[in-house]
Amino acid sequence: MLQEISKYGIRYVLTVPAGQRRSGDFTDATARQVRRFHRTIPEHQPTRLIRLPALARRWGVGEILVKDESTRFGLNAFKVLGGSYAVARLLCNRLGIESAPVDFNFLISDDIRHRIGKMTLVTATDGNHGRGVAWAAEQLGLKAIVYMPKGSVKSRVDNIRDHGATVQVTDLNYDDTVRLADRMARENGWHIIQDTTSKGYADIPRWIMQGYTTISMEAIDQMAAKQLHPTHVFVQAGVGSFAGAMVAHLAAVFKEESPRFIVLEPTHAACLLTSAAAGDGRPHAVTGDLDTIMAGLACGEPNPMAWDLLWEFSSAYISCDNYVAANGMRILANPLAGDDCIEAGESGAVGIGLLDLLANLPDFIPLKAGLDIGPHSRILFFNTEGATDPEGYREIIWHGKFPLSVWK
Repeated sequence: MLQEISKYGIRYVLTVPAGQRRSGDFTDATARQVRRFHRTIPEHQPTRLIRLPALARRWGVGEILVKDESTRFGLNAFKVLGGSYAVARLLCNRLGIESAPVDFNFLISDDIRHRIGKMTLVTATDGNHGRGVAWAAEQLGLKAIVYMPKGSVKSRVDNIRDHGATVQVTDLNYDDTVRLADRMARENGWHIIQDTTSKGYADIPRWIMQGYTTISMEAIDQMAAKQLHPTHVFVQAGVGSFAGAMVAHLAAVFKEESPRFIVLEPTHAACLLTSAAAGDGRPHAVTGDLDTIMAGLACGEPNPMAWDLLWEFSSAYISCDNYVAANGMRILANPLAGDDCIEAGESGAVGIGLLDLLANLPDFIPLKAGLDIGPHSRILFFNTEGATDPEGYREIIWHGKFPLSVWK
C-alpha cells in the first residue's frame, strides 16, 4: 500500500520479498568472472568502502558504510563498469570467441582492432552511462554516438565529448531519448549499448548489469575483511539496472542472512515505487518531464529484467524530493570529526539524506520502525557519482540550494 509523509514529500511502499532467492544471472561466480575482466584494465583500482563511525553514533545506528564510486577509473562515476563489460562481450560475440578468459589488453590489440574494423556504438544517457560507453569506445578504437535528454548539464556533455564521442542533446525526456537512440541504431546499423531490455534485446542490458557487480563484489570482500555483515542496503534507482544488480548479487551471497533492500527514487521519476504500489508484480511507467536534480535517476520506464529482481528481493521503495539528495551531499561533504569527507553528486547522496530524516524527525518514526532501523543496523550505501555537475554541486554545498525548509 502506498503511504505518504506529505509534509516532507516522501512516499513509500513497504513490501515482503518473495524470498525464493532466484538471483538468475547475478551469482557470485558470475560476479567474480566480471571482476577478473575489470582487473585487466590498466587503470583499474578497487574503490574505497568508507566507514562513518561518528555519523553512525550521532544517528543511533551500528554502522554507516559508503562504497565510494566517485573515483572509478578517474571518471567520477560507476557506469563505466557496465559499459566496458558489455562492449567487451559484444566484441567477443562478433569475433566468435569465448568471452570468459578474455582480458582488456587483448581487445585493444592491433590485431583485434583490424578484425573488428569500423564499428559504431550508440547510447542514450543523462551523463554517466554515456561517458562510460564513450570511454570504452575510445580505448577500443570504436566510434561512439551519444544522445542526451533535454536539460542535460554542459559539464556532462563536455565530459562525453572529451572521449571523442559525437553528442546530441535532444528536446526529449530520457525515455524518449532512449527510443530515439534505438531507432537511429536500427536505421544505421549501429550497436546500441543500453541498460534496459525490450523485445529481442536482452543480452547487452544483462551484460551491463553484470558489469556493475564488480562494485558489490568489492564491497563484500571489504566488509568481510572487517567482519561486517550489512543488515540494510540503500540503493538508488533510475531504470533499476544498477539497483537490480546490487540486490540480486548481494542476496545470492548472503542467502538466508540477506539484508533488507531499500530502493530510492526521485519524486517525479518513481517508476519502481509506482510498480510496487500497483502490487501486480509487473513494471509500470511514469510519464512527464521527470524533473529532478538526480539526473542519473530521471527515468520513467523500468528495465523489466531489473524490476523482476527488485520485486523478488526488496523490502521498501521510497521516493524523495530534491532536498533529500541535497542534504545528503552536504552531510557527506562536511563530516563529523574523525569521519572522512566524501564528494557525492545528487544521485549518489540521496540515501544518506533519507537516513538523516529517519534518524532525526519524529514524523519518520513509523517508517523507521517499518524498516527495522536502530542501534543494531549496519547500513550500506553506494555513492554512485562525484560532482559530475561542478557548478550545481557548489550551489548546493556552498549556497544551500534545495534546503529542507520544514526542519525543526
